[in-house]
Amino acid sequence: MPKRKSSLALAAACSSALLLGLTACGDASPAATAPSSAIASAAPSSAVPTASAAPASPSASASAAPSAAPGSSPAAPQASPEPTEKAPPAPAYKMNKAYFIVPIDKQKTANKVVLLTFDDGPKEQEMLGKLLDTLDKHHAKAIFFVNGYRIKAHPELLKEIDERGQTIGNHSYDHIMLGKEKEDKIREQIESVQKMVLDITGKTPVFFRPPFASANDAVHRVAKENGLMFMTWSNGSLDWDLGKNVKDKPQAVIDNVMKQLNPGSNILMHELPWTADALDRLLTQLEDKGYSFVDPAQIELKTE
Repeated sequence: MPKRKSSLALAAACSSALLLGLTACGDASPAATAPSSAIASAAPSSAVPTASAAPASPSASASAAPSAAPGSSPAAPQASPEPTEKAPPAPAYKMNKAYFIVPIDKQKTANKVVLLTFDDGPKEQEMLGKLLDTLDKHHAKAIFFVNGYRIKAHPELLKEIDERGQTIGNHSYDHIMLGKEKEDKIREQIESVQKMVLDITGKTPVFFRPPFASANDAVHRVAKENGLMFMTWSNGSLDWDLGKNVKDKPQAVIDNVMKQLNPGSNILMHELPWTADALDRLLTQLEDKGYSFVDPAQIELKTE
């Protein structure tokens, strides 16, 4: 009998141990007992960046995972749209054979406009800065026709013209009378400036004005081959030809422009101290007469 009691006690102890083991298995986390497909669907995609925080416990990870049908994939993150460059404004003006700026559509576009241009720069910081500040004050745009030898001396001033939102035009390298030169020389004079402006600003000029308005067939041909629109002017300020007897040169510049003023005037000026002094009053008088200032970007480009 003692042996039978001992066997019964041993069996009871084994049953208790088995019961405890089953109870411990019942405390296992849901993640441990979940089907493998559910675990896969709850796991974050490798394409989605993970947080830098410490990982949660298995049970917390399972309860925090979004509910999804077994086997479904997480939604792919949407890509940010690529930045796009602002399209240039549609041309509103064109230049006629007399170098006046005229509306393409006279019913929709203002006729009382002028084009402001400045030749022979960039020369000097203070003078250029005064011109640029005045243009900004009047919300006016202009073409600065530059010379290569001046760019070489002051590349920083060329960059400033561009960074201030003004247009750079080609005025040849040496400011010589191109109409008297052979094609090889003409090409060198024009194309060297194209390259210099591109290297410094990342933009290639599209407007060309020959010094002294001197041109021949080769000048027109080389300009066209380089995508340049040829122009001279229709309103000369004569700021470059004011003699010593002119006491008030800024006023003389203003008077010369106003005497020749017509809708679409293509006004020739230079980077000169008296022109810089005159510009604010000149633009004010033009505005008082109902004129506005053409943005060169709105001029239709023709290279014929």
